[in-house]
Parts: sequence; structure tokens; C-alpha cells
Amino acid sequence: MGCKESEKTNSATNSVDSKLITLFKASNNSYPKISVHRGGKGLRNYPENCLETIKYVRDSINAVFEIDVAQTKDGRLVLLHDNTLERTTTGSGLVKNLTYTALAKFSLVDDYGKKTNFKIPLLSEVLKWCKENNVILTIDVKRGVSLKDIVDSIKKANAEDISIIITYNVEQAKLVYQLAPELLMSVSARNNDEFNRLIKAGIPTKNMLAFTGTRLSKKSLYNKLHANNIVCMLGTLGNLDERAKARGNELYLEWLDLGVDMLATDRPFAVNKTIKK
Repeated sequence: MGCKESEKTNSATNSVDSKLITLFKASNNSYPKISVHRGGKGLRNYPENCLETIKYVRDSINAVFEIDVAQTKDGRLVLLHDNTLERTTTGSGLVKNLTYTALAKFSLVDDYGKKTNFKIPLLSEVLKWCKENNVILTIDVKRGVSLKDIVDSIKKANAEDISIIITYNVEQAKLVYQLAPELLMSVSARNNDEFNRLIKAGIPTKNMLAFTGTRLSKKSLYNKLHANNIVCMLGTLGNLDERAKARGNELYLEWLDLGVDMLATDRPFAVNKTIKK
């Protein structure tokens, strides 16, 4: 993963920092520049939040993969975005009301409504494959899912070096840091106020990958984050992807020139082709 610096020990817990803490630095340039939303969206025959989709996209793109993790009635952690099953599977009902055995009977559906032969994956399965293949994950923990359970699963799989936990506010970031100070986390830093609150909370900047939102920020914000050696990720998924699709993919290059380091996108193939020119 391009990480050459030695691992550092967290003196408070005697835990070894994830290699990602060294890799994802603004001063470094060897980290992936693309984050694939939901593991891959809008692909025929390949559903979102599907291990086979991650494998398919990874065959041609160097990227990190954002996944969504839900929890079943019997406490199993699975990849699913919605609270209900109807949109992305052949099943129905609330995920939290069904056991994993029940979920395993359903098949995943692609974004065009076509049933596939792929099944809802367990987080443990995805962690195992990604660890074996050096594929980095950003893990979006859905509402109601225990952050401790996520951290425990990462540690059980010895997957700290490929796992980034997404947080949305200071309280979540503080909890993740308390549970696993060795992990890199995605933090919400859409403006100076949000970033300053994270600093005041005592979260080390070395643990931060800054998600700057789904709208362009002022160059001064990117400069401030870079001054703290923090990588900036812009969510182009949604409106900005549509703008680039309509006006030209060169917009991705303009956003990178503004100070963005990574693009979280629903169009990974288009972004990859553009930034490799």
C-alpha cells in the first residue's frame, strides 16, 4: 500500500498504529485518490455493497471502497445500505428484524432491478478478502449499529491496516478514538468550525482523514487541513458527479487542483480515466 515508514506505538494503550495513519498524509502521494461509493454503484450485474463488485472494480482501479454495515436481529454484521431489503435484494422487511440465516436466502439486486446470484456478504468475509488483497475499506456504520461491534470485528480479523471507520460528528470520533486509538478515521470537516471542534476534543490529527462534504469548500479550508498534514476527501457522489457527467470529466481535475486529495464517487471508472491522463 506504499507505506514505507515504520509503525508507531500509541503510548497510552501500547497499541500499534495502523499503517494507514502513515499512508494517508497530505505530504504523501502514494495513497489511492478514488473512494468507490457503496463498493460500486450503477453497474449492470454488479450490486452495491457486494464483495464480487469490489473484486470487479478493483481489477482495474486502485481505490478505497466505501461500504455500509448494518446489523441483523441476531447481531451479525452485514453489508447493506438501507434499513429495509426491498431496493437492493429479493427480500423484504427490516434488516434489524431478520436473522442472518433469513437474509442468506435472498439475492442481491443491481441498480437496474436485475436479480444476481450474489448474496448479502458478512463484514467478516469482506474484511478477510480485503486484508488478503491489500484493499482499503472506509466503513460507514449505519444508525443503530454498535461502533464497538465494528471495532471488535476489525480487530478480530486483524484488519486494522485496511480499515477506516467513518464518523459524522465529534461524539462518534471521540468514541472510535477511545475504542481504537490505532485506527485511522474519516471525520467530518466541512468547515473550520467542524475541524476546530475535533481539535478541541483532543483527537490527534494523525488519526484524521477529512471528509469535506459533498460541496466544494473554500481553498483556505483545504490549505488549513494540509497544514496539519491531513488528507482531504470530497464527496462528488450525487450533484458533483452529475455536473462532471454533463459538463465534462475535466472538472475532476479542477477540483483536485483546488486542493482536494481524494474523490468519493459513483463514477470511479470515469474518474480513474480522467486523473490518469
